[in-house]
Amino acid sequence: MSTPIFDFAKRYAESGTARFHMPGHKGRKLHGLEKYDLTEIRGADYLFGAEGVIAESEARTAALFGAAKTLYSTEGSSLCIKTMLAVVSRCRPDHSRPPLIIAPRNVHKAFINACILLDIEVKWVYPAVKSTSLCSSGVTAADTEKAVSECDRRPDGVYVTSPDYLGFMADIGGISRFCKGRGIPLIVDNAHGAYLRFLEEDRHPITLGADMCCDSAHKTLPCYTGGALMHISHSAPEGFAACAKLMMSMFASTSPSYLIMESLDLCGDYLEKDYRQALAETVSRTALCRERLAGYGWKTVGDEKCKLTIAAVRGGISGDELGDILRSHSVEPEYTDPDLVVLMTTPFNTEEDYLKLENAMASVKPKQGAPARFDEIPEAKVVMPIRQAALAPCREVDVDEAEGAVCGMTVTSCQPSVPVVVSGEEITPEIIKILKRYGIFRISVL
Repeated sequence: MSTPIFDFAKRYAESGTARFHMPGHKGRKLHGLEKYDLTEIRGADYLFGAEGVIAESEARTAALFGAAKTLYSTEGSSLCIKTMLAVVSRCRPDHSRPPLIIAPRNVHKAFINACILLDIEVKWVYPAVKSTSLCSSGVTAADTEKAVSECDRRPDGVYVTSPDYLGFMADIGGISRFCKGRGIPLIVDNAHGAYLRFLEEDRHPITLGADMCCDSAHKTLPCYTGGALMHISHSAPEGFAACAKLMMSMFASTSPSYLIMESLDLCGDYLEKDYRQALAETVSRTALCRERLAGYGWKTVGDEKCKLTIAAVRGGISGDELGDILRSHSVEPEYTDPDLVVLMTTPFNTEEDYLKLENAMASVKPKQGAPARFDEIPEAKVVMPIRQAALAPCREVDVDEAEGAVCGMTVTSCQPSVPVVVSGEEITPEIIKILKRYGIFRISVL
């Protein structure tokens, strides 16, 4: 696989051209990568009107992922999520009412922001099998069908987050079959699952029938932070591929990072050459690590192959405390909360990395702990539309004073930026309890 974006940048860096254009460093070494950091000069192409090296690179990546069209994002999956919802909004058959999207509650805040900007109405899915965490949903095709049946009109899309932040996988294949039977587009936030395409059993959402999905390439692939991919399937509704670039340009900076695009370009070359074997070895080593942790007495949850989610509280210690112990052994986890520790693995984790983690976990003797006190979000009491509430005048109060008030701007914990209460919803005692548990003590109310 060629690397047209990087090849252009390299040729330009070596050309000796006097740079009377942005960026201000003019390619002179200060931090180390300046000579490859470009803007939309002649030959470098233009991300939102790509006809040259960017278009070529995106097309090659689309073929690699089995997509009809792939768009590069230098602003992460957050930009892709807004774009996907804008595409659905633009291409829906009925524009007489605001768009309606079906979604489980464990969405990223970028989804909420898109709903605010696009005036999207949301029908939340509350799975029959109660979710195991604020970050998970466990949504099934049956849950989706029930939510659709309760709507007074056909939804304009179904939106699912899988894998979720804790490593749980939704039944994308089953949900896709239901959606296709009803003519409803399926959108998947696959931010944590770019690597799924390259497993021995391909579990990427596009392969499983999603119409659109986003991959945060930087989360699990060797790309610079902010590099993401938005894929549109061959079976997506007419018009999706044609308007996607235009929709993305509405939300994006007009100065996309060429360093990030170059890393996406080079990543494609790596994926085509050596990645599958390296990923298989990572899956195997991660499984061994999980077995060793179990041998030390630790419980893990989730079914994602390149994520280790330790139920610390079941070992008699909080996830936050266990995270600090890991840090004292020079191991930095992805995420901790009162119950859990999340660790992500890729082929670039060394054997030394795994041994550090295993030795650190072996040094802490688990005790008889309590079951994880997962927070099940109560069904929302919706008072007004998300956009109306988010853009209304509001004030900030202590959460203990917020009971009965209407939420102004959506409240999320960071990470994983999943909403606890959404704009326009009534704040209940149950919500206040969860907010405080996640260290949120001030909230915006109307």
